[in-house]
Amino acid sequence: MTLPQPKPHKNHTRRSFLSLLAPAPTRPHIILCMGDDHGWNETGYNGHPHLKTPILDQMAATGLQLDRFYSAHPNCSPTRGSIMTGRHPNRYGTFAPGWSIRPEEITIAQLLNQAGYACGHFGKWHLGPVKADSPTCPGAMGFHEWLSHDNFFEVDPILSRNGGPNQKLPGESSEIIVREALAFIAKAKAQGKPSFTVVWFGSPHEPYVGTEPYLSMYKDLADPLRSRLAEITAMDHAIGQLRDGLRSSGLRDNTLLWYCGDNGVPPEGRSTTPYRGHKGQVYEGGIRVPGIIEWPARLKPRKTSVHAVTTDILPTLCDLTGIPLPKRPLDGISLQPLLDGKMKQRPSPIFFWEFQSNREEKSKPEPYLDPALQEGTTPTAKLMDGKYTRTFRNFKHPRITNSDTQGPAAMLGNRFKLVIDPDPKAKPPQPVREIFDLDADPAETKDLASAQPELANHMEMQLRLWQKSVLASLTGADYKTR
Repeated sequence: MTLPQPKPHKNHTRRSFLSLLAPAPTRPHIILCMGDDHGWNETGYNGHPHLKTPILDQMAATGLQLDRFYSAHPNCSPTRGSIMTGRHPNRYGTFAPGWSIRPEEITIAQLLNQAGYACGHFGKWHLGPVKADSPTCPGAMGFHEWLSHDNFFEVDPILSRNGGPNQKLPGESSEIIVREALAFIAKAKAQGKPSFTVVWFGSPHEPYVGTEPYLSMYKDLADPLRSRLAEITAMDHAIGQLRDGLRSSGLRDNTLLWYCGDNGVPPEGRSTTPYRGHKGQVYEGGIRVPGIIEWPARLKPRKTSVHAVTTDILPTLCDLTGIPLPKRPLDGISLQPLLDGKMKQRPSPIFFWEFQSNREEKSKPEPYLDPALQEGTTPTAKLMDGKYTRTFRNFKHPRITNSDTQGPAAMLGNRFKLVIDPDPKAKPPQPVREIFDLDADPAETKDLASAQPELANHMEMQLRLWQKSVLASLTGADYKTR
């Protein structure tokens, strides 16, 4: 059976890549794996006092360990958008969890699809409904096949295959989506195609549902920590099954396997992190996540402290496969020089910004998509807003106002980090600037802003210039100037 074709992308003209692509025999299979709410501290190799992650530990020892890897946003949906587009999520209105991507965005799946890759998505999508008629479902965004959920899921997950009716699949959810991913990869191999496979786990996002034998590994701990750690170890085991499947099929050597988290730890995981903050904050604890790349045919075991971020994934994969970058503002850079050991520090800063989405909703703007197309269908494991399914949103933002730059933001240089966060005690809230020397103070305990005002002013100026570019994209200007 041949792979189904995704919906055509009206905003990206198909072109011949034959003279630009890396030669077919050297083009790697690509797998992107991501844990849900999995922070930097929650791995054995980063020194967690209880957690067992033998597979991730082995990957960190045999691959490229990205010690300073960041999610582009301290929350879920925005980071997922950053991976798909190489762009900060505020450029296209994916401001917070449950905010959809826009159909005009160009994704890495669309680019690899046009370059001859078979593209599949398995697990959590959270960039819009996964139903087939959604203009932001995985199929519309470049995937040939998908077995996916609108949001988070637990054991015995209810998923939609290629946007069709929901189906309940019995078992541990991480193992289920890995099994499906391996079947997709095998099908692509049988057709002589390289594969691009996205495996976005539902774990360890709450509500925590640990299973045996993993719960027994943490019998001396109390819930919710016990069940949370059991979910992480189960996910780790499933990643081991994925690697074993690649090995048995002869694909492991030339497969690029990239693992990361989508944001920092939630508050219940804070007790074991050395960093300030948690999920939803732009301090290190909210945005620093595990990052590992395995590619046995190309990468030697190594640990790097060069800063990298999820927006780097698209330009890196384009560089490795010889695909031209989309002609619109990108926020990531290619990490190919880092993979080759030639990047000693990042050539440009990384910016973070939480748009004030509540203020956006209160202004009652025009919906970007028909609300009926934004209604999700796959049920979650708990009620939110009185129902088990999700309703997504995205709004038109044709004009920029002075207040649009509000919200927590940060700029990360190679050594210093600027954080601008509103002071909740001030009436009205006033932005507070902080500067941290991450080399000397990775826990962000000593604010240097008053001692180095020129540095603070310079970094804030760079941040505001970047925000200006992002807001221009938010108006839709990028779609008019392709």
